[in-house]
Formats: sequence, structure tokens, C-alpha cells
Amino acid sequence: MSLTRRALLQSTTAAILVAGLLSPRRVAAATVKIGFLLKTMEEERYQLDKAVFTAKAEALGAEVIFDSANNDEQQQLAKFENMISKGAQVIVMQPVNTGTAGAMVSMANAEGVKVVGYDSMLTNGPLDAMVMQDSWAVGKLQGEAMVEWFKAHKGGKVEGKVALIMGQPGDSNAIAMSSGALEIIKANPGLELVAEQAHEGWSSEKAMATTENVLTKYSNGVDAFICNNSGMARGVIAALDAQGLASADKVFVAGSDADLVNIQFVAQGKQAVEIWKKIEPLAETAAQIAFDLASNPDTPTTEAIKADRIINNGMVDVPTVVTPVVLVARDNVDSTVVAGGYYTSEQVYAK
Repeated sequence: MSLTRRALLQSTTAAILVAGLLSPRRVAAATVKIGFLLKTMEEERYQLDKAVFTAKAEALGAEVIFDSANNDEQQQLAKFENMISKGAQVIVMQPVNTGTAGAMVSMANAEGVKVVGYDSMLTNGPLDAMVMQDSWAVGKLQGEAMVEWFKAHKGGKVEGKVALIMGQPGDSNAIAMSSGALEIIKANPGLELVAEQAHEGWSSEKAMATTENVLTKYSNGVDAFICNNSGMARGVIAALDAQGLASADKVFVAGSDADLVNIQFVAQGKQAVEIWKKIEPLAETAAQIAFDLASNPDTPTTEAIKADRIINNGMVDVPTVVTPVVLVARDNVDSTVVAGGYYTSEQVYAK
């Protein structure tokens, strides 16, 4: 082979390799940066959110910038700004305050950064996309299970006192879950709503204090507690346990998030039901959407993702993907969280 032909072949081969390395898809995969900002890591479930999201995003070829805000708005703002400064093209955010986080979205959009809402829909901000569970359905499932509990434990009658233990004041997720439960409560006139209390930071300790106060005020007993998350349900059960009432045969308690301790409580008969908000589809879907938006910055969001529904957040219509929720009771622990690989039998039935 002549020197000229060899040189031409070498240069052509090099050009093909460079072209392959610098194709749009490869560039996107090599350079995509995604921020993932949770409101807290204090609750058990968020370790899984982080792990699943990060694994999915990295498998797609993205770099993940992760942080959490300790349920503090100012911390979240600072960490959000830091993600923008580090070059995140898309930030997936679970807002500490759903009512004020819209300003962060506007700031990001002004910098050319898209924002995907995670788990809790923020209001009055130009959110690009949303991934969430159907929070209203969570409360509805809790309420329906409570009605069946009354029928089974009160001679077929749906009559008694109910306390609604809500999360962060003004949080859209807490409001949606509570509204689903309230619809069931209001549809059954024999039920008396004796407490409807929000709790800063979704605090287990504050939920325990609320329960103690309610039990003191209604000395003849409160029949049911519907809680917006697992941690607050644990606070309720701690207060009930102190009075010898921590039994699903005595008092109905419903939680949501399927923390291991709560699933153990359900299996032990301490807690009536827990809602399993499947984390894997939530986190994986959010990571995929963020990657797709970052890789196709000029494609309209409505074309880049397949939304289940469009939800208006007070400012814009947000393309939203909704992932599954499942009711867990004592008789279906094995066929739900165990069969689904969320926990092992050894974990659930640990002595």
C-alpha cells in the first residue's frame, strides 16, 4: 500500500471514530448532568429514592448531582442554585414548600435549566414535567380501608371518631392525600372528624403529641387515625402504645410510604394498613424523563415524554406521569411488599 493511500485510510478511519464519538447521542450521554434534590433524607424511604434514581441515571450515561435540604426552604434554595452553577441541565426536585418553590423553577428556566417535579407537585411555577404517585388515591385507599375496618369491628356500623394526621402545612401532597381521605369520611355521616392537624416537617414526634392531646380530650376513645406518611403513623402508634391501644383490633391506624417498621407493625397487628408507594417506578421514571429532556433540549416536553395526564399547577399545564400505589394489610403483606421484592420475609417478620 502506498504511503498516500495508507495516510488516507488512517485519516478516514480516524474521522469515522471521531464522528462516532461525537455523534449527538454520544455527546448527550457523555455530558448530561442531572440534579436530584430531595427535601430530606431523614425518612427511611429516601435512601431508596436516591439509590434507584442514581443507578438509572448513571446507566443511561448521566452524571448525577445529588443533595437534600433537611426540610429547610433556604437550604433547598442554596442547593438548587449550586446545582445550576455545577452545570445541571435538568433538576429533579421534591420541594420542601410546594407553595413557594415555583420561584426556583422560574430562576432555573431563565438559565436554560429544566425542572422536573418529584413526588410533590409545586404550585405557581413553570414546571416542565412532573412524576408522582396519585396522592389523592392514597388517601382514598386509606379511607376505604378504614370504612371496612369499622364494619368488621363495630358490628357492621360505620360510626366513630376519626383523626386526620396531616403532613407539612400547605404541602400539595399532604393536601391531596388528606382530600382523598376526607371524601370518604364525609361520605359516611356516622364518622366524626375530631382532629385535622398539619405537622411541620412531617414530624413523627409532633404527630405523637397530637395523638396524646386527642386521646386526652376524647377520653372515651378515638377509633381511627389516618396519617399522611409512615413516620407520623409511628408517632401515633407510640402514643397509642403508651396507653395499651397499639392494636389494629382496638384502633385503626393507616400510614403511607411503607417504611419497614410500619410494615412490621402491620404484620404484627399493631397497625391496620400502610400504603406502598412504589419507589422504583417513581425514581426510574424521573431519571429517564430528566435524561430525555437534557438530551433533547429543543424538543417540547409534551413530545419528549409520554404523560399520563396534564395537571394545572396554578400557572401552567404540567405533563405528569403517575406511578402505582398499593394497599398493604396484614393478609396481603406477602403478596405485595414481599412478593414485589421491596422487603424480604426475614425483614418483615424479624423478631
